[in-house]
Amino acid sequence: MRQLGIPGAWVHEPKVFADPRGGFHEWFREPDFVAATGRRLRLAQANYSVSVRGSLRGVHFADIPPGQAKYVKCVSGAVLDVTVDLRVGSPAFGTWEAVRLDDRDHASVFLSEGLGHAFMALTEQAVVVYLCSEGYAPAREHGVHPLDPALGIEWPAGIEPLLSAKDAAAPTLAEARARGLLPSYADALAYGDALRPDSTARSGD
Repeated sequence: MRQLGIPGAWVHEPKVFADPRGGFHEWFREPDFVAATGRRLRLAQANYSVSVRGSLRGVHFADIPPGQAKYVKCVSGAVLDVTVDLRVGSPAFGTWEAVRLDDRDHASVFLSEGLGHAFMALTEQAVVVYLCSEGYAPAREHGVHPLDPALGIEWPAGIEPLLSAKDAAAPTLAEARARGLLPSYADALAYGDALRPDSTARSGD
């Protein structure tokens, strides 16, 4: 796994084995995940999302604790997957990074708790699956408008964004911060540290 420019986010670029029958790859291996991220991924929910071209979902995040970490993969078609640092106090606050996820290279993205997530479907239909560390809890879920000029996310030109009513009504980054909705960088780090394998050993001493 390769760490992205935003702390707490990684991309997994697997080796794909292809032959006349088709192909095979490993899209998640816990030993490699722990070695790269220094933590375990608790699996509480798995989501399957189908989107038409131009569908823009996000930017979504959840309150910490417990937040919601995500391991994201596109299994059919292609999406532009975007990680946004929404953690107040982070050196990278307000920055974003995009990774193309598709059914050819089979990359996956992991986002730690406190990071915002969004994606746009680039093909006529795109299917995205993601593993979540916590289940969906509406009272803890929030969003930031994906077209907020202050974020300046460079969505693909020539594709009209298609947003849900909820995402279209989401606050800007500045509004979300003023309302106290954004997670704290210190809280995110503390929560992540508690998920490290050696923290369990320390708590049992």
